Amino acid sequence: MTRDPIRWRILIVLLGAIAMSLISVSIVNVALPSVQEGLGASQSDLQWVLSGYALTFGVVLVAAGRAGDIMGRGGIFIIGVTVFTAASIASGLAPNATALNAARFVQGVGSGLLNPQGVGMIQQYFRGSERGRAFGYFGSVVGVSVGIGPLLGGFLIELGGTDIGWRLTFLVNVPIGVLTLILAFAWFPRPLLSGGPRGSASVSHRLLHIGRSLDPVGSLLLGLAVFAVLLPFMEARTSPLTWLWLPAGLALVVAWVRWERHYARLGRSPMVDLNIFATRSFTNGSLIMTLYFLGMTSIWVLVALYMQEGINRTALEAGTVGIPSAMMSAFAANWAGKRVSRYGRKVVIGGLGCAIVGLLLCITVILLHAGGHISPWWLMASLALVGTAQGAVVSPNQTLTLAEVPLAYAGSSGAIMQTGQRIGTSVGIAVITAAVFGLLKVTSWPVAAASGFGIIALVICTALVVAIKDQRDRVRSGRRQAKS
Repeated sequence: MTRDPIRWRILIVLLGAIAMSLISVSIVNVALPSVQEGLGASQSDLQWVLSGYALTFGVVLVAAGRAGDIMGRGGIFIIGVTVFTAASIASGLAPNATALNAARFVQGVGSGLLNPQGVGMIQQYFRGSERGRAFGYFGSVVGVSVGIGPLLGGFLIELGGTDIGWRLTFLVNVPIGVLTLILAFAWFPRPLLSGGPRGSASVSHRLLHIGRSLDPVGSLLLGLAVFAVLLPFMEARTSPLTWLWLPAGLALVVAWVRWERHYARLGRSPMVDLNIFATRSFTNGSLIMTLYFLGMTSIWVLVALYMQEGINRTALEAGTVGIPSAMMSAFAANWAGKRVSRYGRKVVIGGLGCAIVGLLLCITVILLHAGGHISPWWLMASLALVGTAQGAVVSPNQTLTLAEVPLAYAGSSGAIMQTGQRIGTSVGIAVITAAVFGLLKVTSWPVAAASGFGIIALVICTALVVAIKDQRDRVRSGRRQAKS
């Protein structure tokens, strides 16, 4: 066990990088209109500002997680932060939409490299109730970062205007990235070489072992599968033929599973130990997380669209409406992280229930505002419940999902869960925004926005059913063990 001061310092570095990557996601939602005006970008260009980042992020996640498991999480984390920071500079200085999208692709790679190392290192350096506390702090940072991103973006756009403001939304990552790198080099434990002579034969043998452990064929198959599954949901509105990628993606998933089993039978270390899916806590937790992100991440896209296009508010006002949500998310994540080891899945069930109540209140506020009865700023109160749910669901569910995963697969297993999040996010945003824009052709913004929130509530109800079933199975299993 690493000494207390070291592991808490490591957590500070991890949280700084996670905050940077998440702010970069949420801040873009309010920056898109300024990007369009400043660069003369088309709708397709704007779609790729969002989609390009999410696509490369999802493609490299699991391979990066396994690379960290094998080669050392600290080194891969530092590479990821470096790539992300450099790509942020390139994004902020982009002369045209093509350059911006290329930089966003690279930024997604950097985020995909660093994120699974964060989850893996929390698994590595924390145990028991301390792990719940660490994931609680992780969740607090997630809540604050996602919530403050639109507000910060709106402020920077107001400050810099159309030409400079959107550039600042990318360049704001640079000081955070540089500070994170300085602290990582200062505080991360130095990796030690172990075993074998230092001759060239030993080095080549070690490199061959690493190559086999990284499972390059498995990495390629899964990366292509994630790409093929995500692409149709990102490009369907501009190119319907991309739906042909979906069956190819599902076929690649099947090929990847067969390859992983074959690789394990050869006595080698597969990219992902497929036996972890037999662990009920991991499978159910991953499904809950995928469903949660499929629904809830669309909220902030929907809020930004409704506030700016539906009722003609500024980007700063659209960001301000999420402040109470960010504060409640941070508080709830910290509270839940300290109690998840005691109450288990009940914390997640309570959070999902809170999310459904918050979504129903959002629908009520939007419809009452349309009738001229209340101010749209009542959304701040209803979204505060959504923020509370965020804190009570994400971090506790991560703790429970990864609790029984072997440490040797902490990075890749955490990345599998995060890949589910990315797929859920991409599918959810594509489907829900498509539904809203489709409704706008026949109805008003309030009705379309309220319908979007209704779809999200149905998805969260599905996640709640899975969580309740998982809790009942745990209770029954505990009773059987007690009787035996």
